[in-house]
Amino acid sequence: MSNSPYIIEVTSENYQTDVIEQSMRVPVLVDFWASWCQPCQMLMPVLARLAEDYRGKFILAKINTEEQQALAAQFGIRSIPTVKLFRNGEPVDEFAGALPEAEIRKFLDKHIPRESDALVDKAQQMLLQGDANGALELLAQAKASDPANGNIDLALAQTHAAAGDLQKAEEILGSLPADLRDKPEVRTLEGLLFFEGLLAGAPTEDELTRRLQADAEDAEARYLLAAHHAVNQRYEQAMDELLQVMKKHRSYGDDAARKALLKLFDILGEDPLVPRYRSRMMSLIY
Repeated sequence: MSNSPYIIEVTSENYQTDVIEQSMRVPVLVDFWASWCQPCQMLMPVLARLAEDYRGKFILAKINTEEQQALAAQFGIRSIPTVKLFRNGEPVDEFAGALPEAEIRKFLDKHIPRESDALVDKAQQMLLQGDANGALELLAQAKASDPANGNIDLALAQTHAAAGDLQKAEEILGSLPADLRDKPEVRTLEGLLFFEGLLAGAPTEDELTRRLQADAEDAEARYLLAAHHAVNQRYEQAMDELLQVMKKHRSYGDDAARKALLKLFDILGEDPLVPRYRSRMMSLIY
């Protein structure tokens, strides 16, 4: 039994308290192992060292699968070592095998709050209150204290975009590491910046409306009006306008309407509007 306050041996008797209930307060990393398993013996000291290094930011819970067969069966453990991370009473991520320490740190950092994240949260609250400059100052402090935290870069991009510096926001997004580029928040911001960029120097919404009243076949006016709708979060109207451009002027801007619709789908994510409008888009393609 380890003397560390960050490492516990788990049995069926203390599983509910030391894994499920404790994971409501702090991430719990559960290591399923056995004495005969050589990779398990290689992994255990690495996990123990990380538990000490992180000093209570997660708890390491060790389950001996030979002695706790019911727990191993409950989680369908078929090979060891298997390591599961619990948050809020549920397993949320896992890995198998004796990974290198650097990869395990990366695994942990996806789930463990960092001190700089608190500054990011505060900066985002300031941004919601309209204080973009104050948010940028706070994010600069966070970046200086924790330059490896990608959440700071995303927040910086969002804040620069809100402050009107679209070029800086795009530069930051373009420099994000590959593992962050596919985050929904990144794709949403990229989509919003796309539509903001379309409106740089574009006519006003009223001007475009008048142009369409004079000529309903004005593809550029309809396309830019859709961009105004998107920027003002009138997403359904934006998609309706873009579908009209696709239907009547498919070649406009090298299939620009279809590409803009895909950007809107990125912005909306899992919104119920997406499958409906994607289906309508596809019917115009085939």
